[in-house]
Amino acid sequence: MELTETYTLPVSQQRTWEALNDTAILRASIPGCESIEADGENAFALSMAASVGPVKARFKGRMLLTDIDAPRTYTIVFEGQGGVAGFGSGNARVTLEPDGAASTRLTYTASAQVGGKLAQIGSRLVDGAARKLAGEFFRRFNALVSGEAGAEAPPADSATTDGADPESGDAQMKRNT
Repeated sequence: MELTETYTLPVSQQRTWEALNDTAILRASIPGCESIEADGENAFALSMAASVGPVKARFKGRMLLTDIDAPRTYTIVFEGQGGVAGFGSGNARVTLEPDGAASTRLTYTASAQVGGKLAQIGSRLVDGAARKLAGEFFRRFNALVSGEAGAEAPPADSATTDGADPESGDAQMKRNT
C-alpha cells in the first residue's frame, strides 16, 4: 500500500514539528490510540484498537524516527502486531514546509505492508481504511494544534473503519491530494 497526501495546517512550521513530537497530542490525534510512550531515543511504543472491515484487534507496535532534520523532515519506521488479526509494517516520510508566516504544508508518503487476516480482506478495503484513519488523525491533530474552540482530546475509543474515503470538512485545514 502506498499513500501520499498533503495538508495545510494553520500553525507555524516549528509549532507543527513540536506537536508531531508530543506524545499527548499524538495520543489524542491517533484514532483508537490507547497509549503512546517514549521507548528509547526517537522511539515510541504504541497500543491501539482498530477495526478494518470485519477484522477487529488491539495492536501493539513500535515507531522509530530516523533521518531527522528538525523542523523540516523525518522518516517514521513502524511495525505492529495484532495477534490473529495480523501485522503491519512500513514507513512514512514526513516533510514540513512553511506556507506563509503562520501556516505549514505537511506532506507525507507512506508505504505499508500487512499480513494475516488483514491481508486476506483485500487491499482496496485496507487502503480505504488507511485513508480514513489518516483523515481522522489530521482532523484531530489540526483541531489540537490550532486551538480550535472545544478541541479537547478526543476519547481513546476504538478506531472503526469501513473503507470509506474521509472528507474532514474542517475550514482551517486544507487537504491537497
